Amino acid sequence: MKELPKLSLGLFPTPCYPLEAVSARYGRDIWIKREDLCGVALGGNKIRKLEYLLAEAQNNGCDTVFTTGSAQSNHAMLTAACAARLGMRCVLFLKERGVTEPRGNLLLDRLYGAEVRFFDTDQYSYIYDQMLALDEELSAQGHKCFAIPVGGSTPLGAVGYVSCAEEIASQCDSVGHIVSATGSGGTAAGLLLGAKLYLPGANVTGVSVYPDAFEDIVPQLAEDAAALIDVPFARTADDFRIVPRIGAGYAVPTPADTPYIEELARLEGVLLDPIYTGKAWAGMLELLKEGAFPGDGSIVFVHTGGAAALFAYDLPEP
Repeated sequence: MKELPKLSLGLFPTPCYPLEAVSARYGRDIWIKREDLCGVALGGNKIRKLEYLLAEAQNNGCDTVFTTGSAQSNHAMLTAACAARLGMRCVLFLKERGVTEPRGNLLLDRLYGAEVRFFDTDQYSYIYDQMLALDEELSAQGHKCFAIPVGGSTPLGAVGYVSCAEEIASQCDSVGHIVSATGSGGTAAGLLLGAKLYLPGANVTGVSVYPDAFEDIVPQLAEDAAALIDVPFARTADDFRIVPRIGAGYAVPTPADTPYIEELARLEGVLLDPIYTGKAWAGMLELLKEGAFPGDGSIVFVHTGGAAALFAYDLPEP
């Protein structure tokens, strides 16, 4: 990993600590890894990925960065923040889905100086075609562009989350399970590979908030990331699973999640958003109630950020 070009954009290691009130209520040792406190914008899991991806962009002489996501994409916002810090132009190709008013992350996108382009489509293939067209246009003007796929979920981006697992191993005792929201697969892939390297025996659960084949996508990304850093990657039984928590659809809050979001805020002072972390947290606690986390090791919830969505969406009544 040390041989890969990498920028220093975030403040790492991020805190990881036990949630004492929640642990007492649910009868299990539950910890939280605060990726939302990584020091860039409102924080989130994309910074570890962007440290590698934007280093590659700079090494390739790029002055413009493209990426995509939904209208309230946390990844897009953090890309805009990092691009501004690095003096790069940022163009966001966003799906015209969800809250498109200048609230939440869209407000921050514009604050960071990003150019926002909306597309009325559900197909990322169409958006990537639009990126290519603009790339050709800007290249003719002497610019060099770097396109980051949705969520920064490439093998190189996944490498960023290997270091997160390494931090968890040094911060938390007796880790049995790691849980995170899964929206594009890169974070879960890095955690899966990192668990193999630093937390043998710990299992990774991705709570999916997007209807994609993450059962296949995540292990493949982990395997490709392992090849990048030249380490072995061998699956074992039950080392990874995906649990869907999509509800009425991607970027649509789920009423049943609201009590869990409120509970964490009132017991521990921790904020979750209703699109990513709130769904993942609620899914994790319901799995816990069902006895789906065997053993007595700690459960570590990776808080992947997204607080700006609280200012774009209303929490639905349960």
